Amino acid sequence: MDIAHDVHIADTALIDRTWPKGVHIAQGCVFGEESVLLTHDMVRGVYRDTRVGARTIVGPRAIIMPGISIGEDCVLEPGAVVTKDMPDRSKAVGNPAQVMPL
Repeated sequence: MDIAHDVHIADTALIDRTWPKGVHIAQGCVFGEESVLLTHDMVRGVYRDTRVGARTIVGPRAIIMPGISIGEDCVLEPGAVVTKDMPDRSKAVGNPAQVMPL
């Protein structure tokens, strides 16, 4: 795992431990209650690097799918399911998440 020292991860958040070398979280990120970051999908046999850019906020119960790259200064609204890469300074809303500029 590559997690910056100042990242805040809620006690109930789930950071994938099945393939931990795929976890990359930059400085200043916040993971809300019951949020999920995945690096694998055993059904499809997928093991990929998942990246979260600096100062990104992952809302409660938001899910980041395996292999996704999230830019810097992004916001994942509560319950968003991110299935596509997000550019810097963008917001994800819904399931599957719609990505829009902040």
